[in-house]
Amino acid sequence: MTTKNEHEIVAMPALALRAITVFPNLLLHFDVGREISIRALEQAMAGSREIFLVTQKELAVEEPTQEHLYTVGTVATVKQILRLPENNVRVMVEGKTRGRMLRLLTTEPYLTAELELLEEVPGAKENTPRTEALIRQIYSMVERYTQLSDRVSPEVYLRLLASDDPAYIADYAAQNMPLRFEDKQVILEELRPTRRLEKLARILAREVEIRQVESELEGKVQEQMAENQRDYYMREQLKVIQRELGDRDDGDEIAEYRQRVREAKLPDEVREKLNKEIKHLEKQPYGSAEASVLRGYLDTCLELPWMVKTKERANVATVSKVLETDHYGLEKVKERILEFVAVKQLSPDIKGQVLCLVGPPGVGKTSIAMSVAKAMNRKLARISLGGVHDEAEIRGHRKTYVGAMPGRIIAGIRQAGSVNPVLVLDELDKVGSDHRGDPSAALLEVLDVHQNATFRDHYLEMPFDLSDVLFIATANTTDTIPRPLLDRMEIIEIGSYTDEEKLQIAKRHLWPKELKAHGLTRSQVKLTDEALRQIISGYTRESGVRRLERLLDQLCRKAAMKLVREEVKSVPINPGNLQEYLGVRRYAKDKTAGQPQVGVVNGLAWTSVGGEILEVEVNVVDGTGKVELTGNLGDVMKESARTALSFIRSRAKQLGLEGSFYKDKDIHVHFPEGAVPKDGPSAGIAITTAMVSALTGVPVRGDVAMTGEVTLRGRVLAIGGLKEKTMAALRNGMSTVILPQDNVKDLEEIDPLVRESLKFLPVTSADQVLAYALVGECAADQTCQTIITPDPGKSPGVAVNLCQ
Repeated sequence: MTTKNEHEIVAMPALALRAITVFPNLLLHFDVGREISIRALEQAMAGSREIFLVTQKELAVEEPTQEHLYTVGTVATVKQILRLPENNVRVMVEGKTRGRMLRLLTTEPYLTAELELLEEVPGAKENTPRTEALIRQIYSMVERYTQLSDRVSPEVYLRLLASDDPAYIADYAAQNMPLRFEDKQVILEELRPTRRLEKLARILAREVEIRQVESELEGKVQEQMAENQRDYYMREQLKVIQRELGDRDDGDEIAEYRQRVREAKLPDEVREKLNKEIKHLEKQPYGSAEASVLRGYLDTCLELPWMVKTKERANVATVSKVLETDHYGLEKVKERILEFVAVKQLSPDIKGQVLCLVGPPGVGKTSIAMSVAKAMNRKLARISLGGVHDEAEIRGHRKTYVGAMPGRIIAGIRQAGSVNPVLVLDELDKVGSDHRGDPSAALLEVLDVHQNATFRDHYLEMPFDLSDVLFIATANTTDTIPRPLLDRMEIIEIGSYTDEEKLQIAKRHLWPKELKAHGLTRSQVKLTDEALRQIISGYTRESGVRRLERLLDQLCRKAAMKLVREEVKSVPINPGNLQEYLGVRRYAKDKTAGQPQVGVVNGLAWTSVGGEILEVEVNVVDGTGKVELTGNLGDVMKESARTALSFIRSRAKQLGLEGSFYKDKDIHVHFPEGAVPKDGPSAGIAITTAMVSALTGVPVRGDVAMTGEVTLRGRVLAIGGLKEKTMAALRNGMSTVILPQDNVKDLEEIDPLVRESLKFLPVTSADQVLAYALVGECAADQTCQTIITPDPGKSPGVAVNLCQ
């Protein structure tokens, strides 16, 4: 034993404690299990029974060295040792004095420490007001903690009240209150009683506040419990704790994400990005908004097929067989698709194809895309673009926004489950735009075969390769599709079906499908071909077959009712009993069709559902030169009427009209079905012919339909939609179609049946139109044709009558 700075230096066995702190002048019992600790106790019992008890800084260390131990501990006397099963020992000790470890002398076979004994700094004989205030504060907080928690016995509070010694009160309270061992160590290392009380007061204040929060949480859980069931209570308590404290234990979740990233087929750039996001998630509180965003982002990215491809079936014969089985007609469309398959068969690595199927509703645009996907063994995803106004619908939202999600393109890829699907962009012509951006502009990158290999969705923030996707867009018209977007696609037009095509489609596809859907057989419901023709001509007037399909559905329902109610074995459907099932014929042939009429001309119009006959009626009465235009006309059509009148005025003499007819005649131009809006320039020659007929009194041939734009000089300009318009002419019993000379090249595109059934008359001027369309009667048995013929002496020509 030596002396250093008037402190006694001693050496004795040392016992490293885990999460336990022993204070002087107090009894404590605890269990000992480590071999070096048991040997230290045995050595102490063999000698003076004194042992140095010091707390470990790190609880997990099994073989502590000096760096793992606090410096200040307590010299204690071993009072009792009790042997327990499994080589454990329960020991009771009484603290004597504080000691500061100078160094560890040995670590084997037990710890031996050299330490100096510390003496408390003596205080005043009587407590000062400050000390007394601190003691009362300790009383109050211990009492409050005792009320809030059942972990502290009321005897602790009573023992404190029985003493007024600051040192004893601080040590006793620290020893018996459920404090962290780090806080107890702070109290143990303080040698001045008053300062010890101050530190203890701060620690107890924090513990009381924490216990109050715990009590509030327990109260919230109690309020949320409908029944006193243990499992429900634990779930609700967990929810409240996570919501109030933001604490978590999501090691399994993080490990699961890491495993999913390891196992997924991902590009290196994507894998690196996702690992960074997982590290970011690991640092977030469980209930935070950012953690929820990161979870959604990781789930979305891991669900995408970054490198998953289906084995493509690029075989022309197989694809052709599927298309022929699923669809009747549509030869041009089939030919183009088979060309694409042929190229894929020869060059499998060819990238990016964008087809746009344009045609009226119900002609099978979407079903063709579905057949292509089936034939080529590609997955299919359909993206409806009708009514989309927000650019974010295509490119996605930034993931930091509330409710953010990927755009429809990436969502379609995720739905398809491969990077080489067929993506059907439905209703491309109905994409809108507003203050949130122009979706059609966002589609420019998607449909550009040179850019979409690195398509960036705002939500993903990483490039996604769309070069293997086969895009098939559908639209009713190209008029509303922006030119730059249209330039990126190959347009394949699908025209209206002829009555014969509708008949074959109904027989091969629609009728068998409806019979199967209604649980019927061909022997139970017998539909004749003639009845089917009557349905097509008398109950439908559409370009596609949707209404025809609904009528066949109606027939099946009526037949099923008859089979069940009347208990018959079969139901025949023929032209004689068709009205019984479908009602009165909706479309009857016009009795006046084919007969010449004054001031009535059959124009041709294009609509989004196909072609239509558009009659033009003109009436001329005495008046003051007013021109009336009715029929819900658009600005372009009104301009065509004014242009036609100006042209007629310039031809008044040649047409045999008074030069002042425009002053003393009122002209009324009307387009029937006034509830239907009408616009476009292609009715120009029809309006001109109707006006001339009404002004001259010469009838117009009733079996002639016409379309073309007229200029002030009488030139006839090209129009669009010729295929649909000629189909309408055939459907309405016309024999001849007058069309602009510039549209002759488009005759190759129309249906062969239409070309065989109609006579086409190309014209370059309104004079030629009038020469062919106007007829007159010279006598009861003579029909004369008014023809405008060129005259070398007069320009542009003179009117003559040729009697037949």
